[in-house]
Amino acid sequence: MNSHDETPENRLRKELPEEVPADGASEVVDAPEEQRSELTGRQRLAKGLWPPRVTRAQLIVAVLLFGLGFGLAVQVASNSDGDSALRGARQEDLVRILDELDDRTQRLEDEKQGLEKQRDELENSSNQAEEARKQTVEKERQLGILAGTVAAQGPGITMTIDDTKGTVEADMLLDAIQELRAAGAEAIQVNGVRVVAGTYLTDSGNSVSVDGNKINAPYRFKVIGKPQDLEPALNIPGGVVQTLEKEQATVTIERSDKIVVDALRAAKRPDYARSSSQ
Repeated sequence: MNSHDETPENRLRKELPEEVPADGASEVVDAPEEQRSELTGRQRLAKGLWPPRVTRAQLIVAVLLFGLGFGLAVQVASNSDGDSALRGARQEDLVRILDELDDRTQRLEDEKQGLEKQRDELENSSNQAEEARKQTVEKERQLGILAGTVAAQGPGITMTIDDTKGTVEADMLLDAIQELRAAGAEAIQVNGVRVVAGTYLTDSGNSVSVDGNKINAPYRFKVIGKPQDLEPALNIPGGVVQTLEKEQATVTIERSDKIVVDALRAAKRPDYARSSSQ
């Protein structure tokens, strides 16, 4: 009878698990909320404070403040040490320090008076003024020779380069100028063009241009300097003369006790450079 009473519905109910009570469901759901409520308290506060989150800007500010504080501390300590050293000095040591300061002050005063005396002598002495003027004129003349603004004369050489084949180029003439300068040439003139510190040479067809001025062969160099140094410098093995002769040019060098370099350059005011004494 019992076996017949088991209907399909009863068998299905036995196989299914029992339903969870409503109270149990609320307990299961409420458990995470209780844990979350605990995290919002002390644990959340602790997690918010540690580990600390420091930005790059805050770190830089902290380092700067630390360096500033350290520097102030060192300065205060050094000042305190100096003051304490003077406070702890004996009376005779303090007297000796004051004497040394007085002696130094007196030496500076004596030096000042000596310089003032020299100034007065230069201002009042006509001989000193004349000598200073002569030195200034001589210095100006020397600088004028180097700058090419005044004519010059003196011992030296004349070098003539005859280029019948048209094979001499600007760089060969530039090598000759550089060799002459290295040998002590003080003034150089090439075919009526004064050579100065900023001189440049370029090829111009079958001829050469010096600072934009076209010159033609034969190229004649007038050079003021010590002839005993200038001529050997040009005739060294593999030097200027041999190089030009390889290009089938003819080179002649003549020594003279009086070479006149009279090609002039106009004085040019620099665009940017100014005297540092102004």
